[in-house]
Amino acid sequence: MTKKLFFLCNFIVLLSLVLTGCGANAQSSQNQPVTLRYAIWDQNQVPALQQMVTAFKKTHPNISVDIEVTPFAQYFTKLQTAISGGSAPDVFWMNGPNFGTYASNGVLMPLDNMISSGQINMSNYPASLVSLYTYNGKQYAIPKDFDTVGLWYNKKLFDAAGVKYPDSSWNWNTLTQAAKKLTNPSKGVWGIAAPMVDQEGFYNTIPQAGGFVISANKKTSGFDNPASIQGLQFWTNLIQDKSSPTLAQMTDTLPLSMFESGKVAMMYGGSWDALVLAQDGYTKTNVNVTVLPEGKTRATVIHGQGIAISASTKHPQQAKEFAAFLGSKQAANILGETGTVIPAFNGTQQNWVKAFPQYDLQSFLDELPYAIPYPTSINAPEWQNVQNTVLNKVWAGQMPPAQGGQQIATQMNQILASGQN
Repeated sequence: MTKKLFFLCNFIVLLSLVLTGCGANAQSSQNQPVTLRYAIWDQNQVPALQQMVTAFKKTHPNISVDIEVTPFAQYFTKLQTAISGGSAPDVFWMNGPNFGTYASNGVLMPLDNMISSGQINMSNYPASLVSLYTYNGKQYAIPKDFDTVGLWYNKKLFDAAGVKYPDSSWNWNTLTQAAKKLTNPSKGVWGIAAPMVDQEGFYNTIPQAGGFVISANKKTSGFDNPASIQGLQFWTNLIQDKSSPTLAQMTDTLPLSMFESGKVAMMYGGSWDALVLAQDGYTKTNVNVTVLPEGKTRATVIHGQGIAISASTKHPQQAKEFAAFLGSKQAANILGETGTVIPAFNGTQQNWVKAFPQYDLQSFLDELPYAIPYPTSINAPEWQNVQNTVLNKVWAGQMPPAQGGQQIATQMNQILASGQN
């Protein structure tokens, strides 16, 4: 062997040892104990999520997870502050209205590598939820759950008033007449609650009337559309007829609390309310749910939470593994079997339906054929602030719905024109 060849062979052996050592160090680093921070906004889901964390740790003993709960009213403000300060949670919940803002500013980790490697499969989830968390052709969140809105009603109050329980044959007129019969001022009982809320309220009645909140191309407001105004008027009429508490009364006491105490006979409520109502001593057995009454057409808004990973996480590999588990069938079964929310993983929804057999939870799934996506755009928080400010005046009787709708549309169109949608 020549001297030159001898040194070349030794160099190759040495290089091989170095690379092997680097690989071992990298693997060792991957196996070091780490603690991930998982940020959420719903205390009611903590028991189910803790079950998921426990199940995850059985196969990932070196990864611990701290669940951080912040009430929804403060959640995104706190998240934005944490991201700006370099202390963002590793994994966190995301919703439709805020997704565009976060995705467009580069604070969410793209999930393309997880998808291409087979770590997650987006065909396991409803296409509408997958697209909700897609921005510029990239996926930035894994669908966790979805929700529709139904008509919850108090069987005890219906029986006392001699009113037949609502079912799929009900329309707006049926509901309005029943609400009047169920209202009993002497006992402090209202037929229905008509709060100023979007997801559980006018985002359903606007499309039921044939209107729209925002155009499909995200460039035009629909609040000044005559049909959309009818969708707003539906609620304000209930307040004017005294079939519903006033805005001030529903501000002092939440409609859900009124429903739980037997002071409201009906409410438009989400599928997520099943868990809360099943835990209440009164509503556990005295209430039920059915599909929403029909307007000019049938419609319910569909929305769902997504699992996002911080683009700045210090533990990207571990965060990916945890997020992938949260999007797995095993995690979805935990969500469903505990009755927490409707899991997004295809084929696991019936577990949720069976969780509380005293309620007709199948109603929420029966609405899927005519469910419409929650209206949103990149700058949704900005125009939703206008929406809520103006509609508070409408609900308080300080402004007619037509005027309110026009004001919202004017300002909303300016916002849509000034920003990327």
